[in-house]
Amino acid sequence: MQLSLSQTWDGRPLAPMDQVQIQLSWQQGALLICVDAPFYQDPKPKQAVGPTWGLWEYEVVEVFLVGENDQYTEVELSPHGHHLLLRLEGCRNIVAQELPLDFQADIVGDRWRGKAMVKAKDLPHRIQRLNAYAIHGVGPQRIYAAWTPVPGPDPDFHRLNCFPEVGLEPA
Repeated sequence: MQLSLSQTWDGRPLAPMDQVQIQLSWQQGALLICVDAPFYQDPKPKQAVGPTWGLWEYEVVEVFLVGENDQYTEVELSPHGHHLLLRLEGCRNIVAQELPLDFQADIVGDRWRGKAMVKAKDLPHRIQRLNAYAIHGVGPQRIYAAWTPVPGPDPDFHRLNCFPEVGLEPA
């Protein structure tokens, strides 16, 4: 499944150079997430590369995978190799955080590419809906891109009822 983040969280179009491509596919019982995104050279987290709480405050690409009963997995990936893998049951109700994740990222010029393998045990049963976002910029210059826009006065990526339905089951 190919996702193109070509608009902001509220539906305004992005320039082609600001768009993010995400490829989702199943490999060996795990979900492979491949990212191709612009690199904006925002400040990187001070923590060592690996699971990083608060990663949403930095330059990041996020994928939300929703299963039955609003159980979902949030995957956050940064160009510097930091990541955050959360499991939630109901909106914003974290039941597992900073889970291990096989993730590698490379910055090449003005773009970055990343590959993450999310184990099936860390995903919701029967993924039914999803959305993806990319965030960059600092302060009032912060930009929030989305695969599918979410309504509301501010960016809120946990509006699960706004996510489109998908069929993303292992082959």
